[in-house]
Amino acid sequence: MAMIDTGRDTCDGAGSGTGSGTGDDADPATDHGGPYTGPDGVRLHVQRLSPPDGRPPAATAVLIHGLLTDSLASWYFTVAPDLAAAGLEVVMYDQRGHGRSERPGSGYRLDTFVTDLERLLDRLDITGPVHLVGNCFGGTVAFAYAMRHPERVAGIAVIEAKPATESWLTEISGILRRVVAELVVHEAESLAWVSAHRGAHTARLAKSAARLVRTTTIAEDVPESRVVSEEQVGAVRCPVLAVYGADSELAGQGRWLESVLPGTRTVVLPGQGHSVLAEAPTRIRELLLSWIHGGEPDTGAPAADAALEAREADAS
Repeated sequence: MAMIDTGRDTCDGAGSGTGSGTGDDADPATDHGGPYTGPDGVRLHVQRLSPPDGRPPAATAVLIHGLLTDSLASWYFTVAPDLAAAGLEVVMYDQRGHGRSERPGSGYRLDTFVTDLERLLDRLDITGPVHLVGNCFGGTVAFAYAMRHPERVAGIAVIEAKPATESWLTEISGILRRVVAELVVHEAESLAWVSAHRGAHTARLAKSAARLVRTTTIAEDVPESRVVSEEQVGAVRCPVLAVYGADSELAGQGRWLESVLPGTRTVVLPGQGHSVLAEAPTRIRELLLSWIHGGEPDTGAPAADAALEAREADAS
C-alpha cells in the first residue's frame, strides 16, 4: 500500500449515507512506487494506473473524490481503469480522513486539502500540468488548487461540484449540520434506517462517515474554510468541463459557471441526480476522454436543456 506524506497543517451530499464511494476498506488498484514517508506529514493512500504495454501516457489525470462517504475506490470502480487503458496516467488518492489515508483529529479546512494535493504531486514528482477531475467536494478542491497553481493545471473537470463561493459555504455548512444531527446525535437510529432502506453497503458508508465526523473536527473545520469571490473564480484560465445530473439540486450551477468562465463546457445529463458518477460511469468516461484529448464534448444539449427547464418549472 503506497502512502504519501503531506505536511500537517460526502461526497458532500452524504448526509443520508447515500454517497457513491465503496468504503474505507477498499484497496482495489495496484500500488506504484512503494511507501513515501516524511518527518511530520499526514499519510495519504495513493494509487496510480498507467497505460498498458508500457506506452508513455498522453496526459496525467488526477482524480479527487468527495467528502465523508467517498474514497478513491469510487473512481476505480467507475472510470479510472478505462482512462488508463485509453492512454492516460491516472493518479487517485484518499483525501485525509478518508479511505486508507491517515485520519488526524483536526485540520480539515479546504486550504489544507489543497495543500495535501500540492504536496502529493510534489512527492510523486509530477511537475507537468495535470488534468484535475473532481467529484463533489473533490471538484471544489480542484478549483481551489487551480487558483493557487494555475501553471500546474491543464484543465479542470468537475462532477456535481462548484467553487468555494459563499453559496457553497452555506450549502456545505447546512449539510454538515444535518450529518452531525443524523449520524452522530442519532447515529443508531439513522444507521438502522439506512440499513433497512438503502442496504448494507450504504449503511457501511454511513457508519464510516459517522466515525469520521465523531472522531475529528471535520464538521467544524470545513465551514470555516475561506471563500472566493466571483472575480477569483473568473480568473481561472484553464479549460473547464462541468457535469451535472438534471435532477440534482446543482443542475443550474452550470449556467452560472458559463457566465463567470465563458470557456466552460457544461453537460447536464437527463434522468440523473447527484450520484451521476456511480450511476452513469460510461457517459462520464466518454465525456472525460473527449475533454482531456481536446475534443468537443457531446453535451446532449437539447435533452439536457429540456430536462433542466422542466425541473426549474416544477420548482417555480
